[in-house]
Amino acid sequence: MKKIPMARPSITEKEIDYVNDAIRTGWGETCYDYIKKFEDKFKEYIGSKFSLATSSCTGAINLAFATIGLKPGDEVIVSEISWITAVTPITYFGAKPVFVDILKDSWCIDPKKIEEAITDKTKAIMPTNIYGNLAEMDEIMKIAKKHNLYVIEDSAEALGSEYKGKKVGSIGNMGVFSFHGAKTCTTGEGGMLVTDDEELFKKAQTLNNGGRKVDGKMFYAEIIGYKYKMSNFQAALGLAQIERVKELVERKRQIFYEYQKNLSNLPISMNPEPSYTKNSFWLPTVIFDKSLNINRDELMKFFKEKNVDIRPFFYPTSSMPMFMPNKNNKVAYDIYLRGINLPSYHNITSEEIKFVCDGLRGFLNENKI
Repeated sequence: MKKIPMARPSITEKEIDYVNDAIRTGWGETCYDYIKKFEDKFKEYIGSKFSLATSSCTGAINLAFATIGLKPGDEVIVSEISWITAVTPITYFGAKPVFVDILKDSWCIDPKKIEEAITDKTKAIMPTNIYGNLAEMDEIMKIAKKHNLYVIEDSAEALGSEYKGKKVGSIGNMGVFSFHGAKTCTTGEGGMLVTDDEELFKKAQTLNNGGRKVDGKMFYAEIIGYKYKMSNFQAALGLAQIERVKELVERKRQIFYEYQKNLSNLPISMNPEPSYTKNSFWLPTVIFDKSLNINRDELMKFFKEKNVDIRPFFYPTSSMPMFMPNKNNKVAYDIYLRGINLPSYHNITSEEIKFVCDGLRGFLNENKI
């Protein structure tokens, strides 16, 4: 069988036409047209008042922390399970990420552990909606309000997920998203910051404009800023993608449920979807029961030989050499070695899904698990 990739974008003639138009006409006075259209369409979909397109989600996170005035000595509470570049921007400011354990079912940050981790140095909480799963935002927002903390929703992997009728990213003070090539909607590389707070938005705009106010004097910067801007070409691709977002999210959901049906008799758990949520299932994820004593490296080698691209569950971020391991985060340190992500590119076929599922069973049988 041909290689089954982990992820690949869904590109139609719409995307090609928009990008070609941006290349042909997006210069001079029109060089920001697709960026503005993309931002407007995106905030409409998310349900936020303001949006700011960026060159990456990491850039959006960096802007968010700069916007709230993160400084040396501050602390930001983050999930132990997250992608490393969601956390590293905290260190750019001389601040400290404080790693908090996850819930067993959602693999998102545990609100009770958040409360325990708060100190007089805590500035913000950044929950990560991992693999499309949803953090318990009501509890998190109550804690933040109680302690006067900012909440930045890391929704890089959860575009289209909903919590109690609200799109993720629209609940905290700010939300951030990724449009990496593996994401449900892509601009190749890219990100977005959203907020309902006009003051925060204007500051983020200024910071992302090299420190210049958008309507200020030309070439005159008032503060030290950044340049995490998205190009007009990328935004043209993003506009086409966000115009198709309902279709793209629904396809991800179909793929997940097909995997779930095929694997229903195995001793595993997969991405949850509580009744008050809608999971966009960016990546179908399998956590093997502890009793199986699974060797994840051997499993990945097995699938590589079958030309199937699977991914390992994220490492606990504190386990990496630039941080101090926090073995008190027992759930995260227990789960990660038992977890994998399954291929879920938009055009994956039922035959390919069955091949992956049969391979999983075959590995368990071969190893007498």
